[in-house]
Amino acid sequence: MSPDAWISLVVVAAVFPLMALTRIGPDMVLMGALILLIGLGVVAPDQALAGFSSSGLFTVAFMYVLVASIRETGGIDLIIRHVLGHPRGERRALTRLVLPVASLSGLLNNTPVVATFIPAVLSWSRRLGLPAHRLLMPLSFASILGGTITLMGTSTNLVVHGLMIERYPSLSMGLFDIAWVGVPVAVIGLAYLLLIGRRLLPPRTGAGEVFENPREFTIEMEVDPEGPLVDRSVEEAGLRHLQELFLVEIERDGNVVSVVGPGERLKGGDRLVFAGTTDGAVELQQIRGLMPSHPAESSLQKDFKERRLVEAVVSDQCQFIGRRIRDGHFRTLYGAAVLAVCRGGERVAGNLGQIRLQPADVLLLEARPPFIERHRQSRDFLLISQVNGAARPVHERAWLAWSILAAVVLLAASGMTSLLSAAMLGAAASVLSGCCSVGAARRGLDIQVLLTIAASFGLGAALESNGAALALAQTAMGWVDGNPWWLLIGTYLLVALLTELVTNNAAAVISFPVVVAAAEHLGVSPLPFVVAVMFAASASFLTPIGYQTNLMVYGPGGYRVSDYLRVGAPLNLLTAVVALGLIPRVWPF
Repeated sequence: MSPDAWISLVVVAAVFPLMALTRIGPDMVLMGALILLIGLGVVAPDQALAGFSSSGLFTVAFMYVLVASIRETGGIDLIIRHVLGHPRGERRALTRLVLPVASLSGLLNNTPVVATFIPAVLSWSRRLGLPAHRLLMPLSFASILGGTITLMGTSTNLVVHGLMIERYPSLSMGLFDIAWVGVPVAVIGLAYLLLIGRRLLPPRTGAGEVFENPREFTIEMEVDPEGPLVDRSVEEAGLRHLQELFLVEIERDGNVVSVVGPGERLKGGDRLVFAGTTDGAVELQQIRGLMPSHPAESSLQKDFKERRLVEAVVSDQCQFIGRRIRDGHFRTLYGAAVLAVCRGGERVAGNLGQIRLQPADVLLLEARPPFIERHRQSRDFLLISQVNGAARPVHERAWLAWSILAAVVLLAASGMTSLLSAAMLGAAASVLSGCCSVGAARRGLDIQVLLTIAASFGLGAALESNGAALALAQTAMGWVDGNPWWLLIGTYLLVALLTELVTNNAAAVISFPVVVAAAEHLGVSPLPFVVAVMFAASASFLTPIGYQTNLMVYGPGGYRVSDYLRVGAPLNLLTAVVALGLIPRVWPF
């Protein structure tokens, strides 16, 4: 191999552990690697940046806008309200959950589908008397299985198909072509979840149960009307820098002052709500002018229009990971106060300000109403769900949003236009019809995913242009002894392993040039190997970090990593056997 090929291999080899073992975003890791290769002259700038003009990338972007229109009009909420119902028994409840989720995920990006279902499933499970952890992992897995049914089911399918038709225009696939394999994979996977997988989950305590009683993690005091604290500011009263506690809110005359600032002046009879340890009550009792409050109902259990209680799942990209809540000035940055932290199904005990956040921690936050809209698309949080004061979604335009999506599917499936053109027309119609505002469309774009895809294109181009992909393919030929079946199995296993460690898009796009080079060297059709890449990239059942929806349910369900291995390993094996058995029959070598 040439020196440039060796450099490309070293850089690409370094990318995967960096994404798997560090908190640096995959988009930043891949863009950094791409910039390094351009700087070293290994790949030409036009080749490296070609991913930014890829049809697959733009198709994914326009699909995000369509998904945003469904979300903004309450389209998914409307379906939730009609399909969940009041089933008798856990298996019937699971059936009502996983079938619509898998169906929706075949047409929509599964991340917003799961994000919308999680709060509904949590309240539904309480109403049915079922533990939430019995439903949340199947929810995530069903969405992943549903994404394998169509080309638009996952961004990976769209991107890999875009790569294939740029290289082999004659191999273009229809929207539902992969359903020949995707439907059997989904049906068998869902049957496993309903009959076997649910029995493998041990008892767990979810975040909802941990946060159920606010009195366990808050202390309420009253300002003595005759005491020295009346008309003094929070700062002057010494309530701003307590060691064990945070002042969260003030209840005053039937209203609430949320996310209290240091300049807020106290009034006689104010009820002050503090979050932290019960040991901190001793500290409060030593402050003259405060007296214990013993109301029948906790202030946090009341609904105030000026305040929202929300549960937020910490993303692995959150800037507070590894930092203490107090040192990071969480309240100042987000305009929200942390009331409690749940990790692994248990509330994290001790001084609240000293807790160092970890990925998938569930935070119970007290915030003002604008917090939800402002941070719903934040990279710091995987999920923000409202605990109280939830507004009823406006469904008046939901039918229009669903109609636009149906038109996109019809146009693409009938061959009247390409999926890119159909998605572009659908996105434009969503904005022009008012189903999705320009701001909502912009927020709906997952820039991290789009940058990851574009940068992965550049790294794949680098491997191909300098012969590194061909050299790897020739090495693979030696291992598989020229047998296309062994190459197919090896392709599936490699991509399935990589997708558990890094993003599925990066695993698929970077491996693509190596896989097709191996198929060309073997003299067989590349199509079955490309389809194997699509399915293997979606087989993310082994770890919570393998796929975003897995991480989204990890905290609220109170799961442990071993739970994913226990339930996901058989599912991984089952889907691999089905996919590998069917792919060559549908698309022969």
